[in-house]
Order: sequence, then structure tokens, then C-alpha cells
Amino acid sequence: MTEEAKKKGIEIAAGVVLGVSAWFVSARLQGPEGTETILFLIAYAALSLRTYWEQIRKVFRRQFIDENLLIIIATVGAFAIGRHKEAVAAMLFYQVGKFVEQLSLSRTKKSIADFIDIRPEYANLKVGNTEKIVPPQELKLRQIIVLKPGERIPVDVVVTMGTGTVDTKALTGEAEPKSVKPGDRLYSGSINLNSMLEARVVKLCNDSAAEKIMRLVENADDKKSEHIRFADKFTRYYTPIVILFALLTMILPPMILSEARDEWIYRGLILLVASCPCGLMVSIPLAFLGGIGAASRQGILIKSGGVLERLTQADTYVFDKTGTLTEGVFHVQKISARGMTEDELLEFAVHAEAYSTHPIALSLQEAYGKNPDKSRVGNVEEMPGYGLSAEVDGRKVSVGNVRFMNRSGIFCQPSDEVGTAVYVSVDGEYAGCLLISDAVREDAGRLIKWLHRRHFSTIMLTGDNEETAENVASGLGIESVYSELMPEDKVELLEEFREGQTEGEKVVFVGDGINDAPVLARADIGIAMGGLGADAALEAADVILTKDEPSKIINGVRIARGTLRSVKQNMVMAIGIKVILIVLAFFGLVTMQNAIMSDMVVLVLNILNSFWMMKYPE
Repeated sequence: MTEEAKKKGIEIAAGVVLGVSAWFVSARLQGPEGTETILFLIAYAALSLRTYWEQIRKVFRRQFIDENLLIIIATVGAFAIGRHKEAVAAMLFYQVGKFVEQLSLSRTKKSIADFIDIRPEYANLKVGNTEKIVPPQELKLRQIIVLKPGERIPVDVVVTMGTGTVDTKALTGEAEPKSVKPGDRLYSGSINLNSMLEARVVKLCNDSAAEKIMRLVENADDKKSEHIRFADKFTRYYTPIVILFALLTMILPPMILSEARDEWIYRGLILLVASCPCGLMVSIPLAFLGGIGAASRQGILIKSGGVLERLTQADTYVFDKTGTLTEGVFHVQKISARGMTEDELLEFAVHAEAYSTHPIALSLQEAYGKNPDKSRVGNVEEMPGYGLSAEVDGRKVSVGNVRFMNRSGIFCQPSDEVGTAVYVSVDGEYAGCLLISDAVREDAGRLIKWLHRRHFSTIMLTGDNEETAENVASGLGIESVYSELMPEDKVELLEEFREGQTEGEKVVFVGDGINDAPVLARADIGIAMGGLGADAALEAADVILTKDEPSKIINGVRIARGTLRSVKQNMVMAIGIKVILIVLAFFGLVTMQNAIMSDMVVLVLNILNSFWMMKYPE
């Protein structure tokens, strides 16, 4: 329970004791005139002083037109016409409703934290031949820690000794354990299952995956969605309208119908109480929190309620190819050399790419079978989107695409085979071509079929050659393909797609997180694939899939739709009941207590309807 909720509980308990005492004294004992009023005023003050103080502070911020103002006017009016018991009862039920609201919000946030809090409390730091238990916050880069079976990994590390299996479900939503060996990277929050491992710290605690995930989810409700903004705006205009309607109810009927003025004043006051929008204000953010928590448990990190809302409006999905729809793991399929042997061509290409971490460079190293000798390499110049050049054994070697060759004045015949062609020149002369291919992700086809069944548009953007791009797109069933693009071309195309949308339609871009950061940032919804360890993805993307599974997007969209459905149900229920209560209050068919209790029932129903999102099935 939060400190605010505890104070509210004490306030309510004091008000109940004083209110019961006042009722007992007024009912059983005869005191001096005015004693009953004073006793009920004391009980009322105990219940409402903090509410009055909050409202006074809001006056200076010009934010005082809210449900507090309605209940204050209604209860002060009740005292003015001698309805002391009703005034105290109305304030009591109102404060109970606010207490339930605070309690449910804090419990929901705590439930989300419990579901996804994967931060361990300690780490086993290796000091010489001994181990020392320390808080994860004290670990420093490059220190060695020991990972024991059954323990959570405290920070992001690279395995240095031992083999075993690791449970990554808390991060990725994937139930199947992952085999690990020296050189593999492990993320904090995962669980070492069955063997002793030693690992080197590569990220400080505050920069590790578990901490990033918790920060994302804890701050997810900072950015308001359209529905939350609607609720705020609704209350801002709704409150003065209700106050005006209540005043007219108090003034016009007695004047027109010549009926008892006090009765109509009482009805107007009940109308104010009945129209308090507590249920509406709490249930909407609660539903969004539940949806964000449910998605996090499935390895889908959503930054805000506004992103959930936009996901339900998306109608165009734009995909990067390499590392998103394909695995991004290349293999050399064919080597065509001119003027040298195939092994010599591969050796030149591998050494030119020795300092690159691009998937193509790694595939060349895999085919070479050993690490390149970097001492043989110098004067490396990289041209993003084209290729690179370097000096290898004193000879100038250029490696890149056909545009790079043409730009360098080197003639080569473009390959017509399926795959990515890497062209090589040595000392300004064309030396040959290496054909590299990439495998399509197993579940990418499932996602594209699901999108097409729901009549969404699908587009693929890639820097790869036209033939390879068309081959991947046709295999998956993607409708439109744009190939041989530079990074800036992707941004320009995305802007064109967005301009072609109507106001209620959104464009989603799905990329691999690091290379596609500018496009992710410009899309209506940017989804980063497997961007858990990539700061660029965490900054640029709105949604982060912690595992390289495009089909997780299906679950994300379903959760977003379920959340919005819950929000709309809550809004209809809250506003509908308010309208009914206002009508009943006008005709004198409900009391103040009835009105407040009805609002509490709506509040509880909306909370229960919102809370089911936390249990969204995996």
C-alpha cells in the first residue's frame, strides 16, 4: 500500500468514528442547539480537510474543475439546507471510492512489477580464487562473475568459461532453454539452469537488459493515449456543465412549479454527487497499464498507452529485409574468381572486411575458416550503402555492391543469380564475385499471412539487389518491394507512405533495431526486432521484440485491441451509469448515499474489467 493510500485509510477511519459518534449523540442524547451540526462538521472535517487542501493548491494551477469540486459543492450545500447526515455520508463514500482507486492503481502497478521484475539482488564476483557476494550495482566492466545453477544473471555478460543452458523466458517469452558456450552473450534477468559458468561483465547494472525493461514498463504510462486525453478533456468540460445543470435544477423548478425550494436544492446537490466521474478517470489508465504488463510478459516491450492505441489503427506494415524477415545470417554459396584462385579472392575479401561487424563480413570469415590477420590490413575506408576499400599486403582492395564498382570506375557484369552478390577489385581491376544468401525466418510467413487475412498492406524495403529482394518478397507474399535503397531512401519512402494515409491510419515500420534507427523513429509505430541489447533500438522504437520472432507482432496487436476494447467498455459503462443517475437525481429517485454507492459499484466493475488484461493468455 502506498503512503498516500495509508493516509486516506486513516482519514476514512477517523471520519467513520467521528460520524458514528455524531449520529449516536444526535439520536440518543439531547444537547444544546447546534450540537448536532458541530459534531457532524467535525466528522466532515476529518474526512475532507486533505481534499480541500488539494483543491486550494489546484486553484493556483488552474486545475480545480474536477470531481473534487463537485463533491465539495454538493456536501457544503447539504450542510446549508440542514442535511448533515447526508453530507457526511456522501463525503465518506466518496473518500472510500478514492481509496479503492488509489489501492487498485498501486496494486496493478505492483502486479506488473511482480510479473516482470527480473532483477536479481546479488552477484558472485570472482576475486582471485574466491567468490564475493556483492550487489549488482557494484559490478564494474570486465570483472568476472560466477553464474551458479538456478541463479538469475545479474548484468549483461559474455561467457568466458563453461557450457550449459539458460532460461530466457522472462526476457523473450520463449519457453525453450538456450544452449550457451564461451563467447555467447547473456542478458541480465535470464536464469542459468544447470551448470557453473564464468562470465565477463559487458554492461553496468543500470545499462543492462533487465534494468532497461523495468524502466520502459514503469514509465509506460507517462505518455497519455488519445482515450486518456479524452477523459481529461471530458472532465474539464463536463464538470462546469454539470454544475450549471445542478444550479438550474435548484432554481428553475421552484420558480416555475412553485414547489418546495429545499427539495429541489437537495435534488441539485444529489445530481452533483451522482455525476462525479471517478470510475471513468481511474479505469482507462488502469486498462492501459494492464495491457502493457501483459505484453511485457510475452517479450513485447511497449513504451506507452499511446503506442497501444496506435497499433489498433495501423493498416500498413513496412519491413526491412535483412535481420527482420530473414535471419541475417549469411553463408557464402558461390565464388567466381578472375585472374586468381577462389581461395585468393576470398582471402582478399576477408582481410578487407577484417574490421567490419556487418553480417556479410562475418559470413566471409565463416567461409575463410579462420580469423583474418589484421596486421596485413591498413587504410580502411567505408562507404555506407556501397562497400569499403582497404590496403591488404600493400594492394588496394575494394569490396562492395555493383554500384560501388561502377562508382570506382570498375566494370563488372551484375550477377543474375538469387542471393547477395559481393564484388571484389584488386588494384583497380575486377577480381571476382562472391554470392551470399540469407535464410528467411521460419515465422515470417505466418505473420504476413495473418496481416493479409486482415487486409493490411505489406511493403518491404531493402538495400539488397532487386532479384534477391523479389525472391524473398514473392516467397512470403509481400505486396510491394523497393530494393537497392540507401538508408536515406528508406526514410524518404516512409514519409511518402505516411503522407498517403488518412488521419485514422498509421504506418508501422519493422526493422532490426540498430541500422534502421532513423526509420524506426520516423514511423507512426516503430517495431525493433531483437533490439534488447541495442541502445539505438530502445531509443528509436515504440515497440521492442526481445526475441527475433516477427510473429510476436500478432500478439502485440491482439493485446492492443483487447486493451482498447476494455477501455471503450469502461467508458460506456461509466458515462452510461452517470446519465442514468443524473436523470434519477433530477426526479428525486435517489439519495446522496445511493448516488455515491452506485459510483463505487461502477468503479469496482471497471477495475475488474481492466484487470483481466493483466492475465492476457500467452
